[in-house]
Amino acid sequence: MTRNRATLIGATSILNWSFLALFTAASGTVPPFQLSAMAFAVGALVGMVRWIKQPQAIHQLKQPLLVWLLGIGGLFGYHFFYFTSLRNAPPVDAGLINYLWPLLIVLFSALLPGEKLRVHHIVGALMGLIGAALIVTKGRGIEVEPQYAFGYAIGICGALTWSSYSVLSRRVAHVPTNAVTGFCAATAILSLLCHFIWEQTVWPADLGQWLAVLGLGLGPLGTAFYTWDLGMKKGDIQLLGAGAYLAPLLSTLILIGFGLGEFTLAIGGACVLITAGALVASKDMIFGKRPKTPPPTTGLGPE
Repeated sequence: MTRNRATLIGATSILNWSFLALFTAASGTVPPFQLSAMAFAVGALVGMVRWIKQPQAIHQLKQPLLVWLLGIGGLFGYHFFYFTSLRNAPPVDAGLINYLWPLLIVLFSALLPGEKLRVHHIVGALMGLIGAALIVTKGRGIEVEPQYAFGYAIGICGALTWSSYSVLSRRVAHVPTNAVTGFCAATAILSLLCHFIWEQTVWPADLGQWLAVLGLGLGPLGTAFYTWDLGMKKGDIQLLGAGAYLAPLLSTLILIGFGLGEFTLAIGGACVLITAGALVASKDMIFGKRPKTPPPTTGLGPE
């Protein structure tokens, strides 16, 4: 598989994540960890479907402990930190801090063998971050309040967790993407435990809400993780990192399209910044200066 093809497959995750807010809003009042448990269970089933035609694929779940820690730490860890930050800081602040992860992916990628961080990668990612800030804050800015320091710190942990998981996935490129099935299943179980500890159970009230939960599991909290895994392991990691800022933009436009938001000057400015940032970051791909396949990597387990 060429690098460009893997990058395009990874980019479908960004499109999937743009529906996260819509499906979450449509799921009603289901508590976050319960919703996570239900959606990740569906996400695990997405991978298990492959076992029907290829029963031997289940053996691909047999991976070193460090690989499991990386996968579960990435999927469950990020969502645990994300939900916890929302509970302990204003949602706008927490959301913006969590959305540092695309920029961190671009920066951390420079530590990978065969990767070189260029100025246009950083510029593109920063433009995306500013655009995302306009969307999240609606152009009104944020106020750093000391009483929310814990929530801010947890948000930073979330950004570090997802960016580290994404970049380190390249170091275990030999691990089949089917292993994500196990990571999703483990995340569903751990989310269920968190639900029992901190939340009251609230089931979807009608068919529409159940379909929204199903949509989450099939898309943003399911298929997206399989395609992201492939993109991180074999695609252009800097481009995918910078391009991830398209997710909040597309999400906002989708909400507006469904009558759940309105277009503003801040949204317009974000459209320009994020789109331009993605184009800047993709300069190498557009002009064909990147290698067709990623270089060999040294994994966390046996090659």
